[in-house]
Amino acid sequence: MTLIFKIVPRTMWQEAVDAGVFKGAPIDLTDGFIHFSTAQQVRETAAKHFSGQTDLLLAAFDAETLGEALIWEPSRGGALFPHLYDDLRPGDAIWVRELPLSDKGTHVFPELDG
Repeated sequence: MTLIFKIVPRTMWQEAVDAGVFKGAPIDLTDGFIHFSTAQQVRETAAKHFSGQTDLLLAAFDAETLGEALIWEPSRGGALFPHLYDDLRPGDAIWVRELPLSDKGTHVFPELDG
């Protein structure tokens, strides 16, 4: 299993859970795909795009279950990032965990394994 991760505001995730579908955050809708990060990329993603933000969740998905709509494409520094060209079903998450801020203002990550 290859876990990939989506950082999402709690209210946005709850709306997706209630609707049974996550169509993406504003940046995802603008770019035309849902952005994910690998375990090696997600901390930098949080620092770059979610710095200082509270009330975030980290959702883990099995990349293999997302099918052909998941494309690995070069992004930051040429690294391959997982991009989903489809809607996401919140119920497919392996787990969803809090992503709190530390006293220093950086996000505190849970263990990133299954």
